[in-house]
Amino acid sequence: MKVDFTVRLPVDAQSLPLIRGLVRQTLQHLGVVAGGIDEILLALSEACANVVQHAGEHDEYQVDVSIDDYVCRVSVLDDGGGFDVAAVSAERPRSPLDGGRGLLLMQALVDRLAFVQDEDGRHRVFLEKRLVTSPKLRLLPT
Repeated sequence: MKVDFTVRLPVDAQSLPLIRGLVRQTLQHLGVVAGGIDEILLALSEACANVVQHAGEHDEYQVDVSIDDYVCRVSVLDDGGGFDVAAVSAERPRSPLDGGRGLLLMQALVDRLAFVQDEDGRHRVFLEKRLVTSPKLRLLPT
């Protein structure tokens, strides 16, 4: 099975539960094990929270989701100014309360993480995670 969808969301913290819920329900429907769902949702939350926090005065951002039997691919696209991935990766937060842990968290949770600036100047975060499914978890049609 293959599921693809795109959602345009307001640059607002209230958009995070909506996209997490959509992705969660899709992964549950496809029978993905709970631990995999949680890892994808946490990485997605970090990517979206970064947009909400740093995208500036832009009205919306876009989340593209593509899920097949083996892989979940998520792209978070925004019009913000972006950041220097190498510089952020080199910094070490001084305490657990300091920011900057989202990048490390995303790297730990997904199999592939990439930051790309599109030709039109927009910034995209790619998340990719191999899926583990259980036939017992797939929702049966009603």
